[in-house]
Amino acid sequence: MISIKRDLYLNKLVTANHNGMIKVITGLRRCGKSFLLFNLFADFLKQEGIDDKHIIQIDLEDRGNKNLRNPDELLSYIDASIGDEKMYYVLLDEVQMVSDFEDVLNSYLNIKNVDVYVTGSNAKFLSKDVITEFRGRGYEIYILPLYFKELF
Repeated sequence: MISIKRDLYLNKLVTANHNGMIKVITGLRRCGKSFLLFNLFADFLKQEGIDDKHIIQIDLEDRGNKNLRNPDELLSYIDASIGDEKMYYVLLDEVQMVSDFEDVLNSYLNIKNVDVYVTGSNAKFLSKDVITEFRGRGYEIYILPLYFKELF
């Protein structure tokens, strides 16, 4: 499988590490948001020496994670995955599938050893209002589909 690195967007995520905000990756459907988060960024974290158990990855579009679409279940699952004082990276794909996802994400804003990254692609999530829903604590990275230069 050929992998296109998308360095521009990966660097934006890396630069936003530990900035105290929820990193919100938006963009059109099928433009690579999930790949950026679950492959490129997760690989970067592992190369930096982050242990797998400190990277909490949840694909909310996956039917096997249907129970985690309940905000209380998601909150409990993430809380149970945090086992020590080291930094944890919470990577949530298609977070708009969780009702009241804003409340869940805002729960982690003041926890010093949790850094949250999410993707979303529906009309509500693509609007500029999503950042205001995080009470000024969201950092948006809007990605575009591949452009010609990235192919070569």
